[in-house]
Amino acid sequence: MPSVKHGFTLTIIGILRTHYGNKAEQILDGNLLLQYLNIKTRAANRGSKSRAGFANHYALYVLIEDYVNKGFQEKGGYDRYEGAQFSTLFRRQRELPFGSKLQNHALNHRLNEEFKKYFPTSQYLPIIRDAETNRYWINENLLKMTLNGQHLNLALAIKEIIEAYISARQSAFSEFMHYCQQLIGIEESGQAQATEFIRGLLRPNVDARVFEIVSYAILKESYAGQQIYWGWSPDELNADYLVLYKTGRTNANDGGIDFVMKPLGRFFQVTETVDAGKYFLDIDKVQRYPITFVVKSEDSVEDILGRIREQAVARYPIQTVVKRYMGCVEEVINIQELMGRYDAVLHSGRGDSVIKEIVLQSRVEFNVQAEGDEASAQADSESDDEE
Repeated sequence: MPSVKHGFTLTIIGILRTHYGNKAEQILDGNLLLQYLNIKTRAANRGSKSRAGFANHYALYVLIEDYVNKGFQEKGGYDRYEGAQFSTLFRRQRELPFGSKLQNHALNHRLNEEFKKYFPTSQYLPIIRDAETNRYWINENLLKMTLNGQHLNLALAIKEIIEAYISARQSAFSEFMHYCQQLIGIEESGQAQATEFIRGLLRPNVDARVFEIVSYAILKESYAGQQIYWGWSPDELNADYLVLYKTGRTNANDGGIDFVMKPLGRFFQVTETVDAGKYFLDIDKVQRYPITFVVKSEDSVEDILGRIREQAVARYPIQTVVKRYMGCVEEVINIQELMGRYDAVLHSGRGDSVIKEIVLQSRVEFNVQAEGDEASAQADSESDDEE
């Protein structure tokens, strides 16, 4: 069995068994491209901190699909192939599920760089590119292997593995979106069902992106009911409701700011861990501006703050430094607090707004357009330039 084992590993082995019988596990252990896919498919059956993106999967897929469709796994001669055109590969990527907004970075360098990170001693990289002609090839050396004197070509099996991963992710998300759509119309008598649905999306093992989306939807509606008065003089005050803005895609490298509140200027960062080093790094990124941390944890706020402080003391033996960093933790919001705020939103009759926001943000995050948005999505796709 491979060193990385997860739910989808059994699916990979199952597909290999349909092609190669009881040699499946030996093949998985002996082929670097299969091992790479095993690492990259961990998100199929459980929550994952990393973005469950498809860019590298699809870069592999379109090249292997081109290889299989032209019959090279049977007739050979791939070393004489003129290569696949970039425009053809790029267009095919964007036709695949969740692929409408993919860029060309995986084809050009990211897949090879990541593969090199996992397998630094490998003499082969998955993608061969001729920058002058803009033609691409899958590295056939990674598709072939010899086992007990038998020469194997794994192209078709690898293609099926990627298809199975896409199907697993698509099925899970389709069920999630369908349930969201059902809950949009829940009346007051059905709020218990909505509450259980939201509670399920705030479990500690839920996908990091889903947790961030749900947290945002709850907090946005929670703060929307709060009004403040401010102004340049006591005689001229403005009355404004608090508005929470999402600053970008989930898990993006955006300097540690996931949400921003207007007009108070509060910063929010969503995190899965209670790691003082990470918290303080986020604080340093914004020049020690106070941050509210939304933590995917069922531990109490007091316990979370206590653990952060303990780590801070161990990391910085100077009390003034610890105090300065702890002072930048403006507030900690845990799962219990999020559910309390959701209950308050339900009590005020605005529960449907939370569900609608979850659906909206999920469509954006997972590149799923409503029917009315398909034309504009196609226009966006056609207008993107090649790198």
